[in-house]
Amino acid sequence: MSNPAHAVVIGAASGIGWATAQTLAADGHVVTLADRNLDAARQRAAELGDPHTAAPVEVTDEASVQHLFATAAPPDAVINCAGFSGFGVIADLAVEQFREVVDVCLTGGFIVLKHAAPRMSAGGVIVSLASLNARQPAIGMSAYCAAKAGLAMLTEVAALELGPRGIRVNAVAPGFVHTPLTEGAALVPGVVEEYTENTALGRTGTPQDIADAVAFLVSPKASWITGEVLDINGGAHLKRYPDIAAHIAKLAAQ
Repeated sequence: MSNPAHAVVIGAASGIGWATAQTLAADGHVVTLADRNLDAARQRAAELGDPHTAAPVEVTDEASVQHLFATAAPPDAVINCAGFSGFGVIADLAVEQFREVVDVCLTGGFIVLKHAAPRMSAGGVIVSLASLNARQPAIGMSAYCAAKAGLAMLTEVAALELGPRGIRVNAVAPGFVHTPLTEGAALVPGVVEEYTENTALGRTGTPQDIADAVAFLVSPKASWITGEVLDINGGAHLKRYPDIAAHIAKLAAQ
């Protein structure tokens, strides 16, 4: 197929979502920038200019997601960047906090898939944002690790189910990328340093690193790729994840 004419980027107001929206727009896509923060999405859409538009969405609210896809032009590409994490060891973590993370990162991913796919034609592409934590555990991040691992498997199931319709479903799994989502962890002394020490390429990632991979997956160059969870982490999956809990404890003791 030719480059998708219309892309919906969820979580487009900041971080990886914003970098993805910019990259797809530069590649010739007409982008709907969807975000729970509509004012921020409108500001970003204005930065891109016409014909790009903004739309509200809350991925945990099925009616909101359904409305997004019912009112937007039928998408050729859907990129779901919505997600967030919390921190707390299992014995101390409130069930409500666990559910909140899973609701956004996993259930939200399911809802997006459910309502995006019926609006897509053969040649369409859906890309979800998984994580290094889909395969690499981290103390204090049980909800996020479990949710992203579930999203990785959900990607594979969706690829099986939608393949006969000619729709490809993939995910990208970033390592540590400096975004609003990770700024809290980055403020804890030693966390970023330990991450880079355990990364083969010796650096953290940028939103553009991830956006470029997404752009590849929605392009004709990836036309025979589906059910893939693409690790983009500089080789961090080859070593170990930072012990964030130990760094927090050390900071608290000071």
